[in-house]
Amino acid sequence: MDDGIVELAGRRPKTFGRRKVTPRACVADGKRHLRAFMSEVLEDLGFVTSECASADELQAMLANELPDLILLGIAADGIEPGKFLEILVREAFDGKVLAVGARESIIVKAVQQVGEEYGLAMLPPLTTPFAAETLRERVAMLLPEEPAPSPAVHVGEALHAGWLELWYQPKIDARTLVRSGAEALVRMRHPTWGVVPPAYFIPEAHDPHFRDLSEFVIERAVQDWHYLLERQSQVDLSINLPAAYLKEPQAVRDLCRRMPTHPAFGGLTIEIDSEEAIRDLDLLAEVAREMRLHNIGLSIDNLGANWPSLMDLDKIPFIKLKADRHFVTGSATDRLKRTVCRHIVELSHGYGVCAVAEGVESRADLVSVNELGFDLVQGFLFGKPMPLKKFARSTLTKTVLDQA
Repeated sequence: MDDGIVELAGRRPKTFGRRKVTPRACVADGKRHLRAFMSEVLEDLGFVTSECASADELQAMLANELPDLILLGIAADGIEPGKFLEILVREAFDGKVLAVGARESIIVKAVQQVGEEYGLAMLPPLTTPFAAETLRERVAMLLPEEPAPSPAVHVGEALHAGWLELWYQPKIDARTLVRSGAEALVRMRHPTWGVVPPAYFIPEAHDPHFRDLSEFVIERAVQDWHYLLERQSQVDLSINLPAAYLKEPQAVRDLCRRMPTHPAFGGLTIEIDSEEAIRDLDLLAEVAREMRLHNIGLSIDNLGANWPSLMDLDKIPFIKLKADRHFVTGSATDRLKRTVCRHIVELSHGYGVCAVAEGVESRADLVSVNELGFDLVQGFLFGKPMPLKKFARSTLTKTVLDQA
């Protein structure tokens, strides 16, 4: 341990009260893959996380953030825990500190003892390997006692502050259960409220920031495609845009111009809500012809009981029709839902396009959509939407049927 800690022993941190909003945690570990893993686990518990790999990074982080928890990874060949503790004491860190390391590690025991002696709020150490429930028990006092209220944040503020990001949910081949692309879904990572779903910040169609949000989604999806290509393999992505965005000729030209020229680029799919798509079929048919030359296809999203509106057309400008999750989830036992899904599949295949089922949440749902003839499926059974880095690390090593 660093002797410098002794000089700082008199500065005891303040006690910590249980908070009402999303807690923040910093994962301090010298190994990148361990930081990523621990951040994932903490995010699943509801934390907003950050990472630091060195004492200098911890010092800089504390100057800008006030985390409620420092998770200190300890290994024989890892970080120097004494320096980390010295910084925490010097900065009068008033959150909790959780040491993580091997069960019989002398260093873990020493860190625990020194941290307690010098006034840090040390939680009982977490020994590896551990279960997620064990970690939850350690940090239970940091989790909100009640759900945080919904934040009122305008999308313009979120765009300006850089709080928006894209999360990805895998699309699966219904027959082989192999990943066949992903849908990009916008999320806000608010500094206080944590990850916020789009229902709380997506603007109304007439809001001038809707154009800016659409531009963000396009630009970030292209960046993320390159990131995924570098780290694993080519992934076909789909994004959600309002039909109104495609009404602007310059917006369409800019969209086409942004498409990757890399030979591995398999195309971008733009998903449009079914009500908007049906209302603007003539316009979208014209736009689709232009975008097809740039490897961009259109897809109808949230198609449900309004499917008859697409009957009796000579052709449609879409490459996919996606059944609304409301009709997919529970279709195995609900006759009405199953009937709507069957018509959507028949409609899709009649036009020679792909049928997608969204909302597959159980094995029964999967069996049902397979029997109905859907080509692609997505839903919680295969994975929830996840941040880019987590999606990049995820692989389907087993089929869901094997895991059931």
